[in-house]
Amino acid sequence: MNILLTGATGYVGGRLLRRLGEKGLRVRCLARTPEYLRGRLGTDAEIVRGDVLDYESLVHALAGMEAAYYLVHSMGSVHDFEQLDRAGATNFAQAAKKCGLKRIIYLGGLGETDVELSPHLRSRHEVGEILARYGVPVVELRASVVIGSGSLSFELIRTLVERLPVMITPRWVSVKAQPIAITDLLDYLIEALTIEVLDHQIYEIGGQDQVSYGELMTEYARQRGVRRFMISVPLLTPRLSSLWLGLVTPLYARVGRRLVDSLRHPTIVHDPDTARAFNIRAKGVREAIAEALRNEDQGFTETHWFDAVSAAGLERNWGGIRFGNRLIDRRVAELHGTPEEAFKPIQLLGGETGWYAANWLWRLRGFIDLLCGGVGMRRGRVHPTQIRVGDAIDWWRVEAYEPNKRLRLAAEMKLPGRAWLEFEVEGNGGHSTIHQTAMFDPVGLLGLAYWYLVYPLHALVFSGMLRGIVRAAEQSK
Repeated sequence: MNILLTGATGYVGGRLLRRLGEKGLRVRCLARTPEYLRGRLGTDAEIVRGDVLDYESLVHALAGMEAAYYLVHSMGSVHDFEQLDRAGATNFAQAAKKCGLKRIIYLGGLGETDVELSPHLRSRHEVGEILARYGVPVVELRASVVIGSGSLSFELIRTLVERLPVMITPRWVSVKAQPIAITDLLDYLIEALTIEVLDHQIYEIGGQDQVSYGELMTEYARQRGVRRFMISVPLLTPRLSSLWLGLVTPLYARVGRRLVDSLRHPTIVHDPDTARAFNIRAKGVREAIAEALRNEDQGFTETHWFDAVSAAGLERNWGGIRFGNRLIDRRVAELHGTPEEAFKPIQLLGGETGWYAANWLWRLRGFIDLLCGGVGMRRGRVHPTQIRVGDAIDWWRVEAYEPNKRLRLAAEMKLPGRAWLEFEVEGNGGHSTIHQTAMFDPVGLLGLAYWYLVYPLHALVFSGMLRGIVRAAEQSK
């Protein structure tokens, strides 16, 4: 079977790609930035450049395919995500019809259809309806909270419990959900390739237990061997809740507002008979959390919820934007040591290591970015020592990487323009040179004003960072 996979850079899609590869299936991945996907997941999948908002690219990607996974959503968008979801689903369904696709497998969300749902849940249901509107059979799996190392929900629970002995909790903490383990969700997605489908079939899937977020946190705390106390404050609004989550957890305030708005609604399975069409025995909450903790304790998770670039809200189209002249801050340092020794501290940048100078300024800038709806500094690193193109490192995204030679980071913070930070190492024998370059494409006068206002701090931070890298390289010899 020839399969098109959308959302392969995301949390679920990345893991599904690996599972599909293990089964020997032929997979073609649709990616807006193929460089972020190529080589990351160790499969032989074909990668094509495309976007669900670009109809012609979808026709090209779907040509010759028999089934397709639609794992795309725009909740992290800075724009009207409902409109983007609507447009993407319409393009995909029309292109699928034109290419003679035999089935679409769509991962949506649980939620009662006879109540006023949040915009996020309402959009998830609407996307399923649009995908089925043009005649291609659709298998729609509706799921609730996904429990797995690196998932948004698990990271939310883990961070709150680990950091807060006493929690002031809003009303949504008591709302019921039916969590599903990521391994079970992947089993459902795989089996959906072969299940019989004639039109548009909706399957409500979930784990064995219906629990609240509060009960999930209590169970997590029990398994971690810690005691936590929760004090309910029902007056906390969704906006205040999202800001609170943004301060304490890796969740961005923009994503948090939309997520919290959805958490007000129960997401439980009302029609369990539909899931009986699958030969799957889903885990309960206790087993799902234990499984996630086993992976978490390994210190490295296969995929994270923030792996998808869309999670940072950077889908902005810069076409037609008039940038000013590119502004560059370039610094050079030499040291006694091999290029491998010189590059080692660069390889460790961000996360627990920090940025080798004025880390408090980095944290302050991250806090300001978080308040403005940006990603802040909470993401850290996916792995403490390894780097792949497409990885998130604090507020940066790895755009280019050559071991022991080059690292280029693209900024994902809120800025009046585009920014990069690049390191290049060259040398022979026992002598090496490090080139450190900060680049900024300003948009209009605001962009220029931003650069020159913060330039004194940049001079302090960037010069200190380069000295710190040299110092760390010499000490590690």
